[in-house]
Amino acid sequence: MKKVTRRGFIEKSLVIGAGSFIAPALLKTQSAQAAKKSAWISKNDISLAQWALVGEVTSGKWKTLDFPRIAREDFGLNGIEFVNTLFEVPTANYLNQLKRNADNYGVKMVLIMVDAEGETCTPSKEERKQTVINHRKWIDIAQYLGCHAIRTNCIGPKDIDKTEALKWAADSYNMMLEHAVPAGISILIENHGGVSNDADWLVSLMKEVNSKYLGVLPDWREPGSQFDNVAFLEKTLPYAGGMSFRNQPSDALTEKMIKMAYDAGFRGWYGIESAGRENVKKSKELLLKHLPM
Repeated sequence: MKKVTRRGFIEKSLVIGAGSFIAPALLKTQSAQAAKKSAWISKNDISLAQWALVGEVTSGKWKTLDFPRIAREDFGLNGIEFVNTLFEVPTANYLNQLKRNADNYGVKMVLIMVDAEGETCTPSKEERKQTVINHRKWIDIAQYLGCHAIRTNCIGPKDIDKTEALKWAADSYNMMLEHAVPAGISILIENHGGVSNDADWLVSLMKEVNSKYLGVLPDWREPGSQFDNVAFLEKTLPYAGGMSFRNQPSDALTEKMIKMAYDAGFRGWYGIESAGRENVKKSKELLLKHLPM
């Protein structure tokens, strides 16, 4: 069976038509108090990232509406993290059924990982505006479902000037936050290549935008010659709004990174993204063993 990669899946995914989304009138903006609440979660818990089982979804074994049941019955987990390209038709009726299913299984809907909606780090002002517009519906849906955040990508063109990239990305995220902050939804950036792999650049972006509603979702990818995941985690922890958790090449390294996050004061959701059911179960075991809950 051919291995499915996130990049390959995103490129082949069909963008859901705007007409299928719930009408904005159905999405009530939260109160002023919601806009002032803390953007992050105050305790540790474990969620299941839908991408960990993407092969099961794309092969038709189950659908997004089944996700709460899968997380609770198959893995005993308290939260779920969606991938937007795996939603079928998020109409009001669809989202209401999803909310009922989550309530029935006692599962918290944590965040939505947003792909295939445009580049946030581009020299084109018009493209940046369109990308922000494309993300607004997912901010609205996240609010409607009771999620605390959406996850975005910030990659940029090849051989990008990082000083210019900082200006472009700051412009995109400032525009996006105009819609997200009143809704009480945080915007997170995951390290998926390009400038987002540069922890120092990401920290500069956090400081430039300077909003508690903008943060980082560190992806615990396997370390390599081009990416030091321990150093990345250490630098971005002060801005972490969640963890995209993956088992490391050794249990000792996994334990080290869990301890790093805890000792740095991070409290929030560890979204298991380790590929396949056995790896998900191992991730849960490691987290329960080493993470104070």
